This record gives sequence, C-alpha cells and structure tokens, in this order.
Amino acid sequence: MIVITAPTGNIGRHLLTRLLAAAPAAGEELRVIVRDPARLPDAAHGRVEVVTGSHAEPDVLDRAFEGADAVFWLVPPDASLTPRDAYSGFTRPAVKAFAAHGVGHVVGVSALGRGTPLVDRAGLVTATLAMDDLIAESGVAYRALANPSFFENLLEEAESIREQGVFTDAADADRKAPLVAVADIAAAAADLLLDRSWTGTDSVPVLGPRDLSPNDLARIMTEQLGRPVRYERQPLDELYTTLLGYGLNEAFVQGVVDMKRAKDEGLDAGVTRTPDTTGATSFEQWCAQTLKPAVLS
Repeated sequence: MIVITAPTGNIGRHLLTRLLAAAPAAGEELRVIVRDPARLPDAAHGRVEVVTGSHAEPDVLDRAFEGADAVFWLVPPDASLTPRDAYSGFTRPAVKAFAAHGVGHVVGVSALGRGTPLVDRAGLVTATLAMDDLIAESGVAYRALANPSFFENLLEEAESIREQGVFTDAADADRKAPLVAVADIAAAAADLLLDRSWTGTDSVPVLGPRDLSPNDLARIMTEQLGRPVRYERQPLDELYTTLLGYGLNEAFVQGVVDMKRAKDEGLDAGVTRTPDTTGATSFEQWCAQTLKPAVLS
C-alpha cells in the first residue's frame, strides 16, 4: 500500500498518473489523501482508496496510514505561518503516525542546499531541511528529493509574458541554476516508492538536464514562443514589500526573501550532475508542451 499526499498538486498529479500505470504490475495498492475527491483524475476513480481531509490532521493520518508500507510526503507551504510551523509543525503529526502505524518508507519533497555554507540562512529551504531531519529521526527509511526551483514557477508569469514580454525574479540575470520539471520529480518519487529495497536516510538530488540562467530562460522562451521575452530582476527589498502587501506572515515573507538571496549566492550549485540525478525534460520541451499553451491561451 502506497499513500500519496497532495495528489492533485503539481507534483502529486504526475506521480498519481505514473503509479496508476505501474502499481498493478508491481502488486501495489494506492491510497490518496485529498481535500476534494472531485479534483482527482477520472482514471483514479475506482482504482485508488480515498481518504478525504487534510494531511495535517492526526485523525486523517491515522486512517490513511493504517496498513501503509510507503508514503509520499509533500507539505503545501502555508504563507500564513512561520516557516518552521509551515514545515516541521505541519509534519509533526505525520511523524507520530508513521511510528504508530509502522510505515516503513517515506519519500519527501525537499530542497537542495544541505551541506553548503548557506544552509542555515536559506529561509524556506532551511525550514524544509529541518523537516527532513524531523522525519529521519522517526526511524523510517527516508529519501528526501532535493530539488532546485521548478520550471512550473514560470507559469505564474504567464500573463506578464503574454502581455508585456517580461518575467521577473530576484536572481542575477547570469546566475545559472539547475531548474527542473515537476514531472521529473514525480518520476524519481515513483521509482523510489515502487522499489523499496533502500534503507536508512539520504537526499536524492533531482536536477534539470543543464544549468540555466534567467537570460538563458529568456532566450529559450523567445525561441519557443515566437515572440520577444526578456528578464527583469526584482530587488529583494521590493519583493519583501510586495509580499507583505498580500497580507502574508512576516516571518514567512522573510523566509522567501532569504531563500531567494541564498539561491542567488549559489545555494543550488553544490551538487554534481550525473545520469542518476538528471531529469529527462529539457526547458525547451517544457516550454513547448506547458508554457506555450499557457501564454498563448
């Protein structure tokens, strides 16, 4: 029995699709925790066991983890909380439930940066890695998928790209980073959940095929979209003020700013790319398949 949290989210929906295809041959049953079962894909109906509710709630976790062998754990960041409460606070009931129900293997969505000089001042990443430590201390076999930023973050810029030909971020225009597609994170998670021969705790980097800077992204988007796209760098103090204006928790906003600063200083650059850590989706492919329809719609 594999339990999937956040099965309708960016990563979870790709993971669910993969597991629906692979689980029968592997002799695995699937169970999902979801707030709104109506959002599950049609292919899941009648093929997965559904536990309705939030995976922050102990009673929901008790129902979901009963008889479970493995869990895919993803924390949806809550900008109304401090970073520590948003990650470790959210996860603490799950850690108790892992032990209570004898869950053997957990695969979690995490971040790059562990072991770097920036790790203790990386905002949301620092909080995410503290969550990993909390899970690891529970005694389960744990694999933290150590991810850089996602290609999918650019979907938030689709309107700006369509209307103004501009996307923004806080990184230096020439700062290269190993961005990745969420589908490739889901593929790595599926492999680990289906082959549970691994033990202990470890981080598993999931990187894009090559490092790209914001200027590289602008050039590729221009080629793929057939229209000019340029990058504008947003100062961190302006980002801080903008996010506060949305009514977000001040500590969470500072966590976002500290994460952006650490990434611009090389937080994600400390992992060597190998065939085992490299996703299959290029940025060119992702632009053609995902960004272009969103921008041109």
